[in-house]
Amino acid sequence: MKLSKGAKSPRPRGNFVTGASLLFNTYLWQAEVYEAVNAEEGDRPELQLKQYDYFGYGTATSVHQANVIALSKLTCLVLHHRDSALLQPKSIWNANDTPETYSTVEHVLRLEPLDVNIFRGFTLPDAPRFRQVFGGQLIGQALAAASKTVDCLKLVHSLHCFFLMPGDLTTPIIYQVHRQREGNSFATRRVDAMQQGNVIFTLLASFQKAEAGFEHQAVVMPTVPAPEMLLSMDELRERRLTDPRFAPSYRNKVATTDFIPWPVEIRFCDESNFVKQHNLQPSLKYWFKARGKLTDDPALHRCVVAYASDLIFLGVSTYPHRTKGLKITSLSLDHSMWFHRPFRADEWLLFVIESPSASNARGFIFGRMFNRRGELVVSLTQEAINLELWLFISSIRPAADSH
Repeated sequence: MKLSKGAKSPRPRGNFVTGASLLFNTYLWQAEVYEAVNAEEGDRPELQLKQYDYFGYGTATSVHQANVIALSKLTCLVLHHRDSALLQPKSIWNANDTPETYSTVEHVLRLEPLDVNIFRGFTLPDAPRFRQVFGGQLIGQALAAASKTVDCLKLVHSLHCFFLMPGDLTTPIIYQVHRQREGNSFATRRVDAMQQGNVIFTLLASFQKAEAGFEHQAVVMPTVPAPEMLLSMDELRERRLTDPRFAPSYRNKVATTDFIPWPVEIRFCDESNFVKQHNLQPSLKYWFKARGKLTDDPALHRCVVAYASDLIFLGVSTYPHRTKGLKITSLSLDHSMWFHRPFRADEWLLFVIESPSASNARGFIFGRMFNRRGELVVSLTQEAINLELWLFISSIRPAADSH
């Protein structure tokens, strides 16, 4: 390998390794990688590196032809293939566990890397399945894709996303990450989720290094029963099978429908919310946590909570409008989250939800998440379109007929 100081224009100034043939498993550079084509060198890729990224996972016989540029000091640690696992964090990013050892939600969020900024996600048969791709899956997987392109010292502190088109359950989802900004303390990523060439979802996320500063919390966690005192959704479902308040036809439908447990355990603070079908207040409180034990990567725990945040959230805006025999269709329009403090997604979190307004066929929902110590860890909002089923069908028919 030849090392020269200061690359030719238009390359940024810095350390430069030309024509490097990388023969070992793992290379740790104080760097961040993106790939471009150097016209002078033909098709050989050019990798520009910043702080803390690494690349080069492969077999002992892997050969990576590349020109490497660093914006400042370039440090390369070359490990023998037998030691390459030392740099692999045991998380969804580069896990050396077998898939069977993951919790279900960690398996759902696992992505297949296709290129430096491109990842592929799937809808698994043991994940929640609705008429279309679950919105929480898009949020969690897109955030996972963005997190893979940010150095390990920066964690997401806010995200904002838009649901553009329904996702197909049978088609893989391609996540394209755009590196919008790279600062010393903050980084910004935009992620487009695509199926069959169409962008179905987009996410904008901001990441920040931990910093000392002012702190206060004006909101107090409401007093609710401890999760250990409450029934799980599985137990509540069993009760529905024999509850005389439900029609026999409904109980038979519940009994004969295939039931796949959600990868997130939920316990309602007021069990009547699970039983009553109408005359509800636009609010809800429940405890939740991921099933199983998650690995320790804090980025993973934020992806899991992002995934779980959409499970029951938007339905709260329809609670005051439910009447017997009325069928309502709800679709998420946008979703925003702010992460205030560290937490573990495999420990109980209290989700407090309220819908202060609904108008023009849109429902607005606001939520807060607390840990068991009463600390506010996440705030979030969502807007959804809520229509009676026949109005929803009428609104989409002209578009269908025009084709």
